[in-house]
Amino acid sequence: MLQLSRSRAALYLVFLVIVWGINWPLSKYTLSFSPPLLFAGLRTCIGGLILICVALPGYKKLNWKQTWPVYVISSVLNIILFYGLQTIGLNYLPAGLFSAIVFLQPVLLGILSWLWLGEEMFGLKWIGLVLGFLGVFEISASSLAGHLSVTGIVLALGCAVSWALGTLYTKKMSARVDMVWAVALQLMIGGILLLGSGSVLEKWTDIVWNVPFVSSLLFISVFVIALGWLAYFKLVGSGEAGKVGAFTFLIPLIAITCSVLFLGERISINLVAGLVLIVGSILLVNARSIFLVKKPTGLQR
Repeated sequence: MLQLSRSRAALYLVFLVIVWGINWPLSKYTLSFSPPLLFAGLRTCIGGLILICVALPGYKKLNWKQTWPVYVISSVLNIILFYGLQTIGLNYLPAGLFSAIVFLQPVLLGILSWLWLGEEMFGLKWIGLVLGFLGVFEISASSLAGHLSVTGIVLALGCAVSWALGTLYTKKMSARVDMVWAVALQLMIGGILLLGSGSVLEKWTDIVWNVPFVSSLLFISVFVIALGWLAYFKLVGSGEAGKVGAFTFLIPLIAITCSVLFLGERISINLVAGLVLIVGSILLVNARSIFLVKKPTGLQR
């Protein structure tokens, strides 16, 4: 995959953090009009169809016979397990706590990228990854009261692991597949299975096809699912997965900010403390590129 310029990578990161942050409160609102599995299947299928239309002019890049296992495995990890476990798990835990556990993913991603992909790991990066997770956890601290479901915690951990493994696998296979086709097909494969599961376990008649639902569904399908996942994997494929993962710590912050602005939730001391930890995390994980810290050489003492 071609390397992105710094300016383009920055634009992708800003776009990704904003739309994925908006996604949490918007999805919570949209679920009041639809059962969860059908909603998950609809948004991923629509997103997949949009990207397939984009990819069709380059149909020769699909190379299905040689690369179909890549599409299937990435779909299982990034879509089916990620959205499936997320949808079920939110029934067992408060959304804030569930999202805090899911955002253990950047920490896992940083560690696994070091072990499996040979990405650089240094002391400040370790500290930064831990700080980022603590920041997300602090933001979600208000959700910790009450009974904690072991089932919910296990499902949230499974969600984080599947996302981390899916990201690593997609990055490792990025040289073998066209990224637009890779994202489009994993969305379609996962979306069809989620939609099938929803059709069996839920009722289509429970969907309220009003303007708020349709407009929210289209926004999420186009910007969050299709363009969001495409931007994410372009960033991961062109740079260090661990660094990209660190910026995803900002997503819960955007989500809560949107909830404060549009859903009437209050700003708390936890939010401010979490913000400080997350900003510190991003600075530490990217310390060498931000502060131009050089590796020691044999000539230095």
